[in-house]
Amino acid sequence: MRLGNLEIFTVGNPKPGRGGRYFLFVKATSACGVTGVGEAYAANVGPKVMEGVIKDVFERYFLNESPFQIESLFRRVYGSGFSQRPDITTMGAFSALEMCCWDIVGKALDKPVYMLLGGKVRDRLRCYTYLYPGDEQDAEQFYADAQMSAERAAELVEEGFSAVKFDPAGAYSAFGPDQPTPAVLERCEQFMQLIREAVGERADLLFGTHGQFTPSGALRLARRIEAFEPLWFEEPVPPDMPEAMAKVAANTDVPVAAGERLTTKYEFARLLSCNAASILQPDLGRSGGIFEGKKIAALAEVHHAQIAPHLYCGPIVAAANIQLATCIPNFLILESIGKMDGFHGELLREGFRWEEGYIIPPDSPGLGIELNEKVARAHPYNGNGLHLEMSREPVDFKHAQPADGAR
Repeated sequence: MRLGNLEIFTVGNPKPGRGGRYFLFVKATSACGVTGVGEAYAANVGPKVMEGVIKDVFERYFLNESPFQIESLFRRVYGSGFSQRPDITTMGAFSALEMCCWDIVGKALDKPVYMLLGGKVRDRLRCYTYLYPGDEQDAEQFYADAQMSAERAAELVEEGFSAVKFDPAGAYSAFGPDQPTPAVLERCEQFMQLIREAVGERADLLFGTHGQFTPSGALRLARRIEAFEPLWFEEPVPPDMPEAMAKVAANTDVPVAAGERLTTKYEFARLLSCNAASILQPDLGRSGGIFEGKKIAALAEVHHAQIAPHLYCGPIVAAANIQLATCIPNFLILESIGKMDGFHGELLREGFRWEEGYIIPPDSPGLGIELNEKVARAHPYNGNGLHLEMSREPVDFKHAQPADGAR
């Protein structure tokens, strides 16, 4: 069995755009006609450039190779260009193509991927969602209003979710990290208080930030929220210096979660060796794919750390996350975009099975999904924006509000 063809779909994500501006899907086909799909969590280049990177990586390393040779393919791509170090763009391309390989291998062997990586550990996967505004609510008002978020949290818990995430800490820019202002501290505490009052002990609260604070600033914020027992404090400082994050983790009782901007086991190993986080959030569309995710989980296991796969992209990364989460012992919780319905569901021939706050792993072979190519082709993205963007200017703290559309 050899890989013989590649097709790339850059799919525009229609409003409300949950999961990013667009999704980058790939479909690889073996010479004998077995197809597999994957997804790249877009990096710091535009979609057309990223398409070129994916195509180059495929033609240079994957074309005419066996999809079973995943370890060899990783080493060749990881060491490409005499680099042999984590590269977020190259590994984003590899991650998508690696998912294709697992999908093909699973279909060839008539097994779900998780059965090829140790077997099923659990029959259902607990999941959480961000607090998104309702269809009739103004997004800018919603993200600034603690009471509206509390009401939405209560609704989601009634629907079955046992955990919700929100990030009221305000704007972030390429010029961080910064100190939280008194207004930010007060707003964050108010969100925590009202949401906790709304859901009681029925749900965990996941407090999100985007690496915008210094260690001392993050600790000031942690002290304001820790009385409400959040399950985690996400990425309190930028991801480039785990030693700085370790200062936060060592001085708060709130578990620190991090990892969506990291790639490969090497960066996650640094996070663990510094005791910077006890909950790791690899995004399999960026961190090296499913097999690398299994290795990251094994590293976390020996440190008694847990895995909460990150998702802020499309349904193929979600499918990969499900395969990984099903076969690891230290899985904590799965990120879900709502109930994985809406446009995410439309992009699949058969959607995910969501039941009372859990996703049920599929029994079908490979990734357990099929891309609805008709829907994907009907929503091309023709712009040049990045999947996600930070402000290019320093934050104006006098007028800053919570980020509109925050994750």
